[in-house]
Amino acid sequence: MDKGLHFMFCVVTTVLLLRESSQTGAARNDDAMIKANDLRGRGPEENLPALTVTTILEDPYVMVRSAELEGYCIDLLKALASMLHFSYKVKVVGDGKYGAISSNGNWTGMIGEILRQEADIAVAPLTVTSAREEVISFTTPFLQTGIGILLRKDTVSQEMSFFHFLAPFSKETWTGLLFAYVLTCVCLFLVARLSPCEWNEPKNEENHFTFLNSLWFGAGALTLQGVTPRPKAFSVRVIAAIWWLFTIALLAAYIANFTALLSSGSEQLPIQTFEDLVKQRKLEFGTLDGSSTFYFFKNSKNPIHQMIYEYMDKRRDHVLVKTYQEAVQRVMESNYAFIGESISQDLAAARHCNLIRAPEVIGARGFGIATAQASPWTKKLSVAVLKLRESGDLDYLRNKWWESSCLHKSRDRWSPLQPQALGGLFLTLAIGLALGVIAAMVELSNKSRHAAGHVKKSCCSIFTEEMCTRLRIKENTRQTQETSGRANA
Repeated sequence: MDKGLHFMFCVVTTVLLLRESSQTGAARNDDAMIKANDLRGRGPEENLPALTVTTILEDPYVMVRSAELEGYCIDLLKALASMLHFSYKVKVVGDGKYGAISSNGNWTGMIGEILRQEADIAVAPLTVTSAREEVISFTTPFLQTGIGILLRKDTVSQEMSFFHFLAPFSKETWTGLLFAYVLTCVCLFLVARLSPCEWNEPKNEENHFTFLNSLWFGAGALTLQGVTPRPKAFSVRVIAAIWWLFTIALLAAYIANFTALLSSGSEQLPIQTFEDLVKQRKLEFGTLDGSSTFYFFKNSKNPIHQMIYEYMDKRRDHVLVKTYQEAVQRVMESNYAFIGESISQDLAAARHCNLIRAPEVIGARGFGIATAQASPWTKKLSVAVLKLRESGDLDYLRNKWWESSCLHKSRDRWSPLQPQALGGLFLTLAIGLALGVIAAMVELSNKSRHAAGHVKKSCCSIFTEEMCTRLRIKENTRQTQETSGRANA
């Protein structure tokens, strides 16, 4: 019996011990799950891979506001961290440079910090170049840009020329207008002589539409002034009407374009290209010291680019600037043109309404995120940048940080009116002139046909005689007057 009790006691004890161990294990599993959930709920600094990010202070990419960093690159970094699940610590580059090879062969700026493993990645307006690509890796560019010229408007505005009133039309348009005027007056003169309705008897009567009178009639219509002589024949009236229509449309185009020119303030920028910049002597020009823009001109084989590099290299201490802010300030305060990233210059022109970027942009390039070579983050970041671009987030950031406070003026869009814009008008004038000549020939042929029936001659011979008489009427009139004068004497 004692053995039975002892056996029962052992069984009960064993069951109790097993039950307690199972509860303890379950409790431990629950604790582990709670800890895992706690880790998921904690901030990225406690459970995600941490990256050290180097950047540079440049508006609007990275700026200091209320002791915190903000800007395009900061927003981009936040979006990338959210997509790739990493934490980061941002530090501003120590020497304030982007990255170039120094005289001792070492890299400066953000490139140097990545090479020295002081930073894992660089998120900044860092241009992708072949020299940098040899020592570090770049992701897919998140911004596309080029090299442009930043100018101050009042330093490049041309003085109004003495013949500023000719600016609304191009040289080709003025040439076409002069040709149209002379051709119309010649047609008016010929048609008035050919048409029988412009005089009663060609052999005894002087035609009012002499060549000088035709020129005067065309000029008067061009200025919307009523002049004499008044056309009587249908053919002459056709030419006069089509010329009036032509002049009204032309004057409307001139007045509209001249008004736009006056409201724009001045003519187009005299510095449109880098060649214009080299040829002028009024403005100094330079770029950021040690930037990719400087080395672009140094390595370029283009003669114009070589001239720009030689100019900047000879005056290195005077025309090269240290920071982008210094460059913008110098453009605003002196006769200085800054050569740099076009996208940054667009921002300067948006923030400072007295600045403008020249139209020409060269050296298309992109801003990429820099990483160490063979870094596992290079591909991840590239894919993330592509996703942000496809979703439109990069365009949103671009519009957010490049919003302009300046009113858009018509100055940049104004250009002299080209002949192509008035091609239909000139064609209408040509058709009207042709119709007037045809109408005059029809009128003369009708009279010749009637006259041929009376004098018993062929219509063609009468038509030829009439045409010769009308085209030489001035000479014949003089001879008739001289003959009659001698007879009277």
